[in-house]
Amino acid sequence: MKKLKRPLFGSHLSIAGGYYKAVDRAAELGFDTVQLFTKNNNRWQGTKITDEMAERFHRSLAEGGIVSPLSHASYLINMASPDDELWQRSTDAMIDELRRASLLTIENVVVHPGAFRESDLETGIERIAEAILRTLDQTDDLSTSILLETTAGQGTCIGHQFEHLADIMQRVDCPDRLGVCLDTCHMFAAGYKMAPRRSYNKTMKELDETVGIDAVRGVHLNDSRKPFGSRVDRHAHIGRGEMGIEPFRCLLTDSRFYGVPMYLETPKETEGEGAEEVEMDTVNLNVLQGLLRD
Repeated sequence: MKKLKRPLFGSHLSIAGGYYKAVDRAAELGFDTVQLFTKNNNRWQGTKITDEMAERFHRSLAEGGIVSPLSHASYLINMASPDDELWQRSTDAMIDELRRASLLTIENVVVHPGAFRESDLETGIERIAEAILRTLDQTDDLSTSILLETTAGQGTCIGHQFEHLADIMQRVDCPDRLGVCLDTCHMFAAGYKMAPRRSYNKTMKELDETVGIDAVRGVHLNDSRKPFGSRVDRHAHIGRGEMGIEPFRCLLTDSRFYGVPMYLETPKETEGEGAEEVEMDTVNLNVLQGLLRD
């Protein structure tokens, strides 16, 4: 099969009314892929996924030509927590996230690594690695993988340096089931330059020497409302934030990421009025596609 000469484009979309709704909407908007929650992202427990739900989801994927769906884990999960009760609850929740994704035949679950709170970075990394090891051990009957997301570095959040993720991955030592999801806004806020091309190449060299380019199995495409190095996570529409358009041009035209799924996590808004009103997902997709034509 000939390798696609561009990334796959998708967006995080709502599952209100059924998982298949997110897939159908992705197809309507012209996306290749989709990201979704498999449960309410601010609750520990989720509704049981029935065979009927899964079959309807799979049918929508096939009918819409949507590939590489990605599940985003609950925001409640903190695998770095120094609190033993919360750490155990987070580990149990990750096991559940992987099992839910597997029922929908979703290959990857992306998660924020966690915040070490009143402990320290080294302890936080140790606890994340242990939580992942236990999760993978309890789901060794599955092929579903975990993707650690790069973070902006707010507070005590781990993952704003590539070395954090590399350290976790080395401790787990399971490359088949543990990878990385880059987030452009988070990288920018964390202090990684992605433009001009020379700076982009330097950042990607650092990524490859720590995590490894091959470990990147997904990307979140977001501009940043906050300035470079702010370590504040606030998403903006593509080319309308502090990053501007050039970082996205560098990323999308990097042949190492051809075929890699990239998902918008930009605000769900519209612009224009009446017959001219258009969803910003459509606007952002048009911008991304335009960068490939330039």
